Amino acid sequence: MMKVYSKQQLALRNGQDKPEIWVAFQGVIYDVTQSRMWRNGKHYEHWAGQDLTEEFADAPHNTRVFEKFKAIGQLG
Repeated sequence: MMKVYSKQQLALRNGQDKPEIWVAFQGVIYDVTQSRMWRNGKHYEHWAGQDLTEEFADAPHNTRVFEKFKAIGQLG
């Protein structure tokens, strides 16, 4: 079972406040720290540290993009 993190804990992993860069999608939190596409916690007009589920409809890629990243927890 994965650890559950609050929205506040996720928000701190925005690439600015803490060294980790996390994003959530459909209730799962992914560590995108190593991704050059998420450097400084920003990916095009999207910011790390938040749930991107609703914004994902605008993405030019599909959900398989998350397969590259480690799922580290669940958004509680």
